[in-house]
Amino acid sequence: MSLYNKIYFENLNGLRFYCFLSVFFYHSFHTEIESIKSNDIYIFLTKILFKNGNLGVNCFFVLSGFLITYLLLIEKTKHSNIKIWKFWVRRILRIWPLFYFCVFFGFIVFPEIKLAFNQMPNESASYISYIFFINNFDILNNGFPDASILGVLWSVAVEEQFYFIWPLIIYVLPIRLFWVPFLLIIFQTIVFRFFNINLLEQLEYHSLSCIGDMAIGGLGAWLIFQKSKFKEYITNLSKIKIFIIYSFLFVIYFFRKNICSFSNFILVIERTFIAIIFLFVILEQNFSRNSLFKFSKQKVFSKLGKITYGLYCLHFIGILISLQITKFWGLNNKFWHVVFLETTLAFIISIIISYLSYQFYEKPFLKLKEKFQN
Repeated sequence: MSLYNKIYFENLNGLRFYCFLSVFFYHSFHTEIESIKSNDIYIFLTKILFKNGNLGVNCFFVLSGFLITYLLLIEKTKHSNIKIWKFWVRRILRIWPLFYFCVFFGFIVFPEIKLAFNQMPNESASYISYIFFINNFDILNNGFPDASILGVLWSVAVEEQFYFIWPLIIYVLPIRLFWVPFLLIIFQTIVFRFFNINLLEQLEYHSLSCIGDMAIGGLGAWLIFQKSKFKEYITNLSKIKIFIIYSFLFVIYFFRKNICSFSNFILVIERTFIAIIFLFVILEQNFSRNSLFKFSKQKVFSKLGKITYGLYCLHFIGILISLQITKFWGLNNKFWHVVFLETTLAFIISIIISYLSYQFYEKPFLKLKEKFQN
């Protein structure tokens, strides 16, 4: 059995699924009917309950930083260093097949679908930026693409940029000094946000604004791996402290914009603070003895968490299919149509598509990863 197969954090699949669910509801409930938009429950769902659903992406970033760093730390400890090319191949086999399928669908298939429905394609995105995983900058320059499936890929691009740079840093530095690049990257993120305070809403998609999330995840992995007292502290967190962690998460999720409106200083550091909260949730789930709950106990969500990458990349296909079905049958003009029927149908279709993608498209590539384990 390989080194990487032995490392498994059973509670993170459930957390991944909740992150996806947050993003899914953030993208749901589409309607052009004003009477539905003015409905009090619709306003509550879109403007209060899920208005910060995009924070699921922030959590994905912290998760990536934690997991990748933890695995690389184990590899470096066991072998005195890491095999960078093998790491890159493993990431390619996991990320590229589905990513480039989405790119193909967005640039080739989606325009044809629009033409079939007597709609005119209006794609402004640059396919070159998607080929080279710099499409987050394309969004900054050209806005979101016409094909919604392309729009969600900006975060995958940021993670790929991270996957390219991070092992190089870990390769050249001794483990005891890993805290240096972690803190430098976090500091750089805060400085970048400070000097772009008036453009923060747009620059949320900029790598220099996001990569601090992954550095915070990596720092957490290093502290757990290297500092026994810190790991002991997390292991023995009291239920009160754990309750406080999730209370902070609750407040941030529902009142983020209210809190950030108090001052520019809060606006600058809020992403870093949110990443720290997510990190403590990850650490608490993985290492605490006194947890109020564990995501692994939620069996269905944990199983769905295994296909989260597909759910995240493909859920807009589910949403678009749902919208076309309900439109065809005239089931899109009432409140319950939009909130319950369309959303439930989109969710089910997304799960089916993602499961099929995982079983018959992604899995063969995942099996190839075993050849590049250490």
